[in-house]
Amino acid sequence: MHCALRDITEERGLTYSAAAVGEVNVVAKMKETNAVIGGEGNGGIIYPELHYGRDSLVGIALFLSHLAHKKTSISQLRDSYPKYTISKNKIELTPDIDVDQVLTFMSLNYAHEEVDTTDGVKIYIGKEWVHLRKSNTEPIIRIYSESENETKANELAERIIREIKALI
Repeated sequence: MHCALRDITEERGLTYSAAAVGEVNVVAKMKETNAVIGGEGNGGIIYPELHYGRDSLVGIALFLSHLAHKKTSISQLRDSYPKYTISKNKIELTPDIDVDQVLTFMSLNYAHEEVDTTDGVKIYIGKEWVHLRKSNTEPIIRIYSESENETKANELAERIIREIKALI
């Protein structure tokens, strides 16, 4: 039931929260939980101490400050964090496919695991996760998976893709 950000947050005795994709959703969740920092996978950081807008330069400044404080190299800093790899995939859809029904089925099929339906279906399986999300702009289901290495992340995504294709 972990991911790199969640592991790092919880190791420090803090609470990790996830939000639906989109800056407005992240900001709303941050305000609801009084988060000290937030962001999205595209690298935009939201740092309420300065403002509630996505700001990549704030992210760069925080990173460089942290690096200077630690007095270490970038590679040493990276090696001090959990190692996970994300695999990004998609399934093309036809108009007759009920995406919501597919997502509901996958959620129920993995009900024995931790399932988050905040934005699509995110399933935590041990130290891995897979996120299934329908696109609002294309006829596809996006499938993101994270594991300890690229092979395992791809294997998890491929397994889920096979399960979805068996449904449709």
